[in-house]
Amino acid sequence: MFISFEGIDFCGKSTQVKLLSDYLLNERGFKIQNIREPGGTQISEKIRTILLDRKIFDMTIQAEILLFSASRSQLVQQVIKPSLNEGTVVISDRFHDSTTAYQGFGRGISIEYIETINRFAIDGTLPDVTFILDIDVETAEKRRVQKNTVPDRMESAGKEFFTRVRDGYLTMARSDKRFVVIDGKMDVMNIHKEIINEVENRFKL
Repeated sequence: MFISFEGIDFCGKSTQVKLLSDYLLNERGFKIQNIREPGGTQISEKIRTILLDRKIFDMTIQAEILLFSASRSQLVQQVIKPSLNEGTVVISDRFHDSTTAYQGFGRGISIEYIETINRFAIDGTLPDVTFILDIDVETAEKRRVQKNTVPDRMESAGKEFFTRVRDGYLTMARSDKRFVVIDGKMDVMNIHKEIINEVENRFKL
């Protein structure tokens, strides 16, 4: 199984990745490989540092999408494909759909162009199911303030940007059964239960 989680920042992805991983490992006995994007390999983590550096103000949108995709390509070849070939369940905190949502709908790069780059970067490695944890931008900002975190370069893009990103995710979800949209404002454990039910039904566990 290859499972990815998507959504705007502070939607709760990381929490649900951990809960699902713990469940599949401890309750179902699967081998688990957790990954995050960008990151997950030595090269990818170095690219992540550049992409999220809030001191960088002049990165072009072309450089941004190519850096994200370079990080992803390294992760696919070095971690994801080998793990899946070994029968390990891969659970990813973001994957190529983030590029479509953020650089496509958010930055305004042609979706057709992005689809070409994504195909090249993922090399045929597509998630079996993608959970979108949907929250509004106002809720995301409240959560960021509550966590008292300094926004990184991507998190500093502004309300209008993240509204476009959220709309992009919902647009993608309407056109592909791979996506499962979940209300990210629900209680954490209720979200987890919905995810477990979907995984068990979809994969006949």
